Amino acid sequence: MASANHAADGILRLATTTSTENSGLLAKLVPQFSDSRDIPVHVIAVGTGRALNHARNGDVDVVLVHAKNAELDLVNSGYGIERYEVMYNEFVIAGPETDPAEISGLSNLGTAFEKIANSGALFVSRGDDSGTHKKERQIWGEVDIEPNGDWYKEVGLGMGRSLQIADELRAYILTDKGTWLALKRKLSLPVHVQGASDGRNDYGIIAVNPEKHSHVNIEAAEQFIDWIQSDEAKAVISGHKVEGEQLFYVIE
Repeated sequence: MASANHAADGILRLATTTSTENSGLLAKLVPQFSDSRDIPVHVIAVGTGRALNHARNGDVDVVLVHAKNAELDLVNSGYGIERYEVMYNEFVIAGPETDPAEISGLSNLGTAFEKIANSGALFVSRGDDSGTHKKERQIWGEVDIEPNGDWYKEVGLGMGRSLQIADELRAYILTDKGTWLALKRKLSLPVHVQGASDGRNDYGIIAVNPEKHSHVNIEAAEQFIDWIQSDEAKAVISGHKVEGEQLFYVIE
């Protein structure tokens, strides 16, 4: 739980997603901001749903997440001030090398989900109300499938651990490509579907509204938002690579 007065202790409390942490991006972004502004940052890396709840509860000062509709709900309810677009990566589907559902090379996530469900191949869901889980549920809805049964495994964990479980079970999984790349050497799950027409994954940043929670460190939050849209931060985001591949792309 955050202290009673964020502004008083000078710390910026940032709630963000496990993907920004697992991919290694936060380890580059946060120290550069802290050093340039002399503002210490306390990071809470959780699923998007939990991050937004932290914002509603006034536990943090700013959120960097990836579920646009839920982000706009935060703003429209008055708990967030304004949503600014930051960057994007993509959702991909990884799975067993044998590809029992025969989805490799498909250009649409929904089509791949249908084939996985119809094949009865194992599928691991984060099941944690994260941005990735929200995207997964959206896709199931679009193809009019309610996933259930022994083939569908909800684990309630972050992206990195969920990928590890999918690897252990030789199951399919929806993942952001950044986290998959960061863990690629530890996994035997290749990506079968990428570059999908419905796979873009946008990240937004929102300051918590001090009119709802007067203790938030709005000055530090606004400085972080300004900085993350700066050329300096954009260079960090664009330059972050794993296995020689760029993980995130700045939204101009």
